[in-house]
Amino acid sequence: MKSYKFDAYSSTREAMSITQLNEYIKLLMDSSVPLTDVYLRGEISNFTHHRTGHFYFTLKDASSSISAVMFRSDAAYVRFAPQNGMKVLVSGRVSVFVRDGKYQIYVTSMEPDGIGSLYLAYEQLKAKLAAEHLFDEDHKRPLPLLPRRVGVVTSPTGAAIRDILNISRRRCPMAEVVIFPALVQGDGAPEQLIAGIDYFNATESVDVIIIGRGGGSLEDLWAFNNEMLARTVYASTIPVVSAVGHEIDFTICDFVADQRAPTPSAAAELVFPEISDLAYRVQSLEKHVQTAMLHTLSESRARIKAAADSAAMRTPKRLIDDKRMTMIAASDKLDRAMREQLTQMRARFALETGKLQALSPLAVLSRGYSAVFKEKDELVKSVGDIKKEDSIQIRVSDGVIHAAVTGVSKNRKKRTVSHGKEA
Repeated sequence: MKSYKFDAYSSTREAMSITQLNEYIKLLMDSSVPLTDVYLRGEISNFTHHRTGHFYFTLKDASSSISAVMFRSDAAYVRFAPQNGMKVLVSGRVSVFVRDGKYQIYVTSMEPDGIGSLYLAYEQLKAKLAAEHLFDEDHKRPLPLLPRRVGVVTSPTGAAIRDILNISRRRCPMAEVVIFPALVQGDGAPEQLIAGIDYFNATESVDVIIIGRGGGSLEDLWAFNNEMLARTVYASTIPVVSAVGHEIDFTICDFVADQRAPTPSAAAELVFPEISDLAYRVQSLEKHVQTAMLHTLSESRARIKAAADSAAMRTPKRLIDDKRMTMIAASDKLDRAMREQLTQMRARFALETGKLQALSPLAVLSRGYSAVFKEKDELVKSVGDIKKEDSIQIRVSDGVIHAAVTGVSKNRKKRTVSHGKEA
């Protein structure tokens, strides 16, 4: 960068651009040894996880704040999910962003203040998956009573597989153990553990899966706290037993599996039944079935004997005669009921017929009355319905008289008398 001399009394000094000034300040800060490696404690605010993977946030204390950025290459190693309000310890370098003329800290590492990052990440993932119901009991499937083939996803050289094989040979030697070798810690371990679960589900070659390893620190067991592994175990169509670490160790895989065993040895005892116990149970069931069959047979024989000793079996003709008499009595009763109902129906029919006959127009005509109809069988009800020279039909009781109207006269209205005077 070009060197500039600041002389307040010179009228010929050269003016700097804003970019040159910011670059000069950046050069000063980048060359300051204390600012190349700073270690800060503060509270996160305005946190943004950019789609590119970068973290942008503000780090503040009670009276000041500083802008911060953590690029994706460094953010990928943060074991927990930063959140607003979280107190953290960060390290990095302080420099100037030339475009805006702002200084900020470029964070290279971040740890929770007062709690380990691994433990915080564990608790965050546990809460997240629990909220999605991945730990619910109603999703967990029972283990098979007598598995023919058992898949084991673990290190092929660790103590865990040796314990599982020893117990399987002792308790259930006829069961076959299929090992899917996988790393159980370090980079690449979660991917290999997931591959093992996926392999057994794709091939449907085993009845149950054991996934696990021996004990260790939280860092050693961290592969079993992987979110994708947890979702793979949850989605498995084959029951999964998680056996990670010692009895006091719990991992995310333990919570999401169909059953958790405190150790690999305990997992083997859960999965492989004791043959002697099974033999005893089979014998007990056999005796129970025999007892039940003998009891059922005895009851059947008693029912057959009772039926053979019954009167119906000794004298079947008497039973037939009794049934015949019962049938005859029922038939007579039904016949009487039908006759009574028919008589009642005839009486009601005669009554209704009489009512209809009394209301019939023909009955009125038979008493000397007649009815006058115009053409198209229109009944004449008033002198206003016809006029002179209309053709009419006069119906009497024994026929029809055809006639023509020679004239029409209307009745005069009756006079009414009010107060003794003619109205």
